Amino acid sequence: MTLSFASPETASAISTDRLLCAAQNQPVDRPPVWMMRQAGRYLKSYRDLQEKYPSFRDRSEIPDLAVEISLQPYRAFQPDGVIFFSDLLTPLAAMGVDFEIVDHKGLILAEPVRSQAQVDALRPLNPEASLPFIGEILRTLCNELQEQVPVLGFVGAPWTLATYLVEGQNSTHYSIIKTMAWQEPVLLHQMLARLARSIAIYALYQVQNGAQMIQIFDSWAGHLTRQDYATFVLPYQWQIIRAVKAIYPEVPVALCVHDSAALLPLMETSGADVIHVDWTIPMAQARKVLGDRPVQGNLDPCVLLGTPDLIRDRTLDVIQQAGTQGHIMNVGQGILPTTPEENVRCFFETVRSATYPLVS
Repeated sequence: MTLSFASPETASAISTDRLLCAAQNQPVDRPPVWMMRQAGRYLKSYRDLQEKYPSFRDRSEIPDLAVEISLQPYRAFQPDGVIFFSDLLTPLAAMGVDFEIVDHKGLILAEPVRSQAQVDALRPLNPEASLPFIGEILRTLCNELQEQVPVLGFVGAPWTLATYLVEGQNSTHYSIIKTMAWQEPVLLHQMLARLARSIAIYALYQVQNGAQMIQIFDSWAGHLTRQDYATFVLPYQWQIIRAVKAIYPEVPVALCVHDSAALLPLMETSGADVIHVDWTIPMAQARKVLGDRPVQGNLDPCVLLGTPDLIRDRTLDVIQQAGTQGHIMNVGQGILPTTPEENVRCFFETVRSATYPLVS
């Protein structure tokens, strides 16, 4: 594929549906681009708010703050989508789980969920009653953006949420939940099923309030074998995707799994419209595995710590490997907090300037 480069005037023009078209495998003039963890600590504007409002849950649950944080990277870099600022764990509080999110430490769970009684106590999710701030954040973002770019919603997948519930904190080996999988599989499946029902409702609530695409983050499923992924992960991903597509077939759903190179054949069967690819596999090789399915990714976020020339070369290489249709440019995992803002700007400008050849 030969890339051409747009003039600054052309590159700055934003299509309202470029990202959604690429997610639906429709032709676009260039790859759309956004970044995982697009809003966050690498931005000085975010760190300034963080000093003023030290509680992460305040920043993500007070609508005015969450909207402002969501829009900070849009104002700075003009990505092709704005993902609302929140956390995978947000719906757990509405299900009766007592937890806190501490900066630089992550989740702190008051009591891990490891017994039948605790699983039975998980409440069904009613987001309209228990998470109204999510609806307000999404509606406000839609009003602020006025269809300039789509608003992206996201949810945590059941396996990843279960790892937090069972482990009680961030983990490295996930030995506790894996022990439950081997010794008490019925109990774990009950937990995963409850989570899947509630997260499906949560995803639908986001779409009802303006989200035009849903990202499903199964961050820790990459620590499983294919056999265990097929048993404890795939059925519950599929349940959420099926629920969204049954009511909103036009809304693209993307599936994101860290360390997923070996799992791509299984991810392809999930029903997701878009498969997020991390940097552990070349994009061209991922394309061979996934066929014509749209892909998202897969620049190593550490590249954004490099020189402008490196950022441009590696970014264009991903675009070249991905081909001219069905590709959303992104980093393979979340942007690192130490990334310089000028490097992020170089990344976005590189993508915007690389246009596909005209197809008659």
